[in-house]
Amino acid sequence: MTETNESKATGSIDNAEKTDTDEAGAPKDLKAKVIEVLETCFDPEIPVNIYELGLIYDIDIDDACAVAIQMTLTSPACPVAGSLPPEVENKVKKIEGVSSAKVEIVWEPPWTPDKMTEAARLQLGMF
Repeated sequence: MTETNESKATGSIDNAEKTDTDEAGAPKDLKAKVIEVLETCFDPEIPVNIYELGLIYDIDIDDACAVAIQMTLTSPACPVAGSLPPEVENKVKKIEGVSSAKVEIVWEPPWTPDKMTEAARLQLGMF
C-alpha cells in the first residue's frame, strides 16, 4: 500500500485501506504501525515529527511485509542526513510483523513547507 502525506493531510483514503489487507496482501494495520513509529522520529532542530513534516513521500509494504520508505530531508545539507534515515529504518524493522525495512532518500520533488500537514503548520506557527 502506498500513501503520501498529501493524502493524509487531505483525509483521502484509497480503496485498499477499506479492506483487511492492502493491494499487495500486507495487513493494513501494519501500515498504521509504521506511521505510528514514523511519528516518533524527529529532526532535532524542528519540534514536529518527520511524518507530519511531510518528509515521508511513500510507504510501500509488500506481501512479505517488507517495508520500503521513500523520504526526503528539509535540505541536502541537513545535519541529520547521516543519522535520521538509519534511525527510521531501525525503528521500522523492530515493528512486529515487519520482515525487513529499507529507507531510500529522494530529492525529487524537493521538500517545501507546503508538504507539512495543517497540524504541523499550526504547531510551528506557520498559518
